[in-house]
Amino acid sequence: MSETRKTKVLIIGSGPAGYTAAVYASRAMLEPILVQGMEPGGQLTTTTEVENWPGETEIQGPDLMVKMEAHAKAVGTEVISDLITDLDLSERPFTATGDSGTTYKADAVILATGARAKWLGLDSEEKFKGFGVSACATCDGFFYRGQEIIVIGGGNTAVEEALFLTNFASKVTLVHRRDELRAEKILIDRLMKNEKIEPLWDHVLEEVVGDEDPLGVTGVRVKHVKTGEITEIPAKGVFIAIGHAPANELVKDTLETHMGGYVVTQPDSTATSIPGVFAAGDLTDHKYRQAVTSAGMGCMAALEAEHFLAEQE
Repeated sequence: MSETRKTKVLIIGSGPAGYTAAVYASRAMLEPILVQGMEPGGQLTTTTEVENWPGETEIQGPDLMVKMEAHAKAVGTEVISDLITDLDLSERPFTATGDSGTTYKADAVILATGARAKWLGLDSEEKFKGFGVSACATCDGFFYRGQEIIVIGGGNTAVEEALFLTNFASKVTLVHRRDELRAEKILIDRLMKNEKIEPLWDHVLEEVVGDEDPLGVTGVRVKHVKTGEITEIPAKGVFIAIGHAPANELVKDTLETHMGGYVVTQPDSTATSIPGVFAAGDLTDHKYRQAVTSAGMGCMAALEAEHFLAEQE
């Protein structure tokens, strides 16, 4: 049976931005409801070692998110396992519809839906997804012990994935369309020193090849961007690591966006183009995309929501 829930602040999303917003909103006695979405904990649940979270020399990504959820609950946040499928921002109170059938009415909304992996859009990539093609090394690297693996990309994501995969693979080939990486220097240094990783410069993925029965990857065809020459490389796994796109499906037609879909916020603020609607974390941050900056924006969003609600009263 469907029900209607009312709250002063509805937080949509459960990564560092969402949980931090929940902590601050709860401490402001706003009694927030947080709806976790499809992937509770967000991208950090698909990460292993997190070495840049202040106060933790090293912590597993999923463990950090479990701690954040527990913290949010401890200070009074109601955390609900549901997925918001529709969000009406045309009038206050705002109305969100959950996949469960529950309707949520809120005086203010904090959007913290994050981002998700980008894909190349190749037919062969789609065909072998889950059968040798993946966008999450920490989820699937374990399946390729002693095998040869391909990683596609040249930024932080690709280098981190390649380094992680050396824990399992016999060899990792990093395919990049340019002749130098765009990752942080410390990561590039680690990659270049790792004997299991071989960079392949100036190449793009042309096709994933594999067997039909059972379905599985046997290699890739890559194309040299200058000569057009095709090379076939044997591999059991292909990891696409070309970055992330903001999860903006709920608001892409109602809020102002830029830079490929990131929600626009006012300078030095999390306020969006609709009063009472705030955006935090990777949904709005096309520049830093770090857990700690997402958490900081979650804090800002909660404080701004509190201020907004006080003004309405």
